[in-house]
Amino acid sequence: MQIIMNTGGIAATNGFLIADEVAKQAVLFDAPDHTVAPLLDQVAKRGWDLIGLCLTHGHFDHVADHAAVTERFPKAKVLIHELDVSKLANPNASTFTLPFKIPPRQPDALLSDGQKLSIGMLELTVIHTPGHSPGHVTFHLPSEQILVGGDLIIGGSIGRADFADSDYGAMEDSIRRIMKLPAETKLLPGHGDLSTLGQERETNPFVREILHE
Repeated sequence: MQIIMNTGGIAATNGFLIADEVAKQAVLFDAPDHTVAPLLDQVAKRGWDLIGLCLTHGHFDHVADHAAVTERFPKAKVLIHELDVSKLANPNASTFTLPFKIPPRQPDALLSDGQKLSIGMLELTVIHTPGHSPGHVTFHLPSEQILVGGDLIIGGSIGRADFADSDYGAMEDSIRRIMKLPAETKLLPGHGDLSTLGQERETNPFVREILHE
């Protein structure tokens, strides 16, 4: 397995490319603006088959470059949870004024809680983790002890819950659920530095408060 990360865009958002280099299959997780090109270059350079773009949620900074992905790799399927489909279909209806336009689109398939996905021999489980956004999901690779976490827990903090369709109570429940995973699970967050769930449990004041520790 290989993980390649790139951070960029107006919200300093992380995009992750995860590949089974033996099977030569890869999936991109989130598509921040002005960020995916180097990741796509790696796909082409290494001769991988990009089979999907998995979106943790529909906020603009995570979906902005979706068209750049599918223009270069038309066979890559765009996946998102059904509760965030409307954001992907109307991506410019943001709280923020954007200096660019994001093409609207419909997903190729929907994500659901407990769904199993694969990248070559790598197996992933979709975990619905609402709160920051109704359709927010995380992706757990149990054999590799990795969690692609989106904007649930982000490097010493947690995702915002002050948007119109955010739900702080749901976010608390989502964080409690995720923190039941092994402490050594590596967290690949939507913003900020890589971490582990154990580190977040010990040092993240927001997580600690939610867990009442």
